[in-house]
Amino acid sequence: MKAYHTDQAVEQEHPIVSAEEWIEARKELLKKEKELTHLRDELSKLRRDLPWEKVEKQYIFEGPDGPVSLADLFEDRSQLIVQHFMLGPGWKEGCVGCSFMADNVDSGLVHLLNHDVSYVAISRAPYHEIVPFRERMGWSFKWVSSNQNDFNFDYRVSATEDEIAKNEMTYNYEKVPVTEKELPGMSVFYKDENGDIYHTYSTFARGAETVLSTYSMLDMTPKGRNETDGEGNLTDWVKHHDKYQVQTPQANSCCGH
Repeated sequence: MKAYHTDQAVEQEHPIVSAEEWIEARKELLKKEKELTHLRDELSKLRRDLPWEKVEKQYIFEGPDGPVSLADLFEDRSQLIVQHFMLGPGWKEGCVGCSFMADNVDSGLVHLLNHDVSYVAISRAPYHEIVPFRERMGWSFKWVSSNQNDFNFDYRVSATEDEIAKNEMTYNYEKVPVTEKELPGMSVFYKDENGDIYHTYSTFARGAETVLSTYSMLDMTPKGRNETDGEGNLTDWVKHHDKYQVQTPQANSCCGH
């Protein structure tokens, strides 16, 4: 079990100052925040400027209405974000970290769909094994199975039998030991007017934290992520959202009284 900062430890680390001193300290931090904002804007442009890779292979996935192609997943949009969701064949529930990502995405899905971006989760589990967990979690995004194609292997988020035997796979653009058969990530695709599809971006491991608005809010609080080793290991504190003791309160309506 990972140790966390106690309330007393957090309080002892911080001096108590006057309002004037606090404003001065805050203004100094604001300079750094603005630097980071500009660097993030620059990084986002560099990401958009990456060369594209044409997708030549035909991938057929299993979805709620039967077989669907990669092109079908775009629906009527030109951009597609894929969450490589860790749910392998035979698993009873999905990865906690991937589920945390899905929770953060699902609430903002309507904004993506109305900004020319489709979103889909893709897992190696057969579709009939995906359905119970998706229904349990109550997510609305599309989710399909890549069990009958090479998509997960081609995009380096599932270990092949050969890689498992050798205990080495390529993940996050480097050779790593095989610690899990399924690994997380996100990939982005573009479809042009001729129907040609291009792979424009992929990110793995902590690179996918960009979608975690919960992390951004925690980072504003005194305890932050409250993980003393700074490694951001989700499985030490995150749970599937239906396993928390305190659940999201239901909104009350004055019309119901």
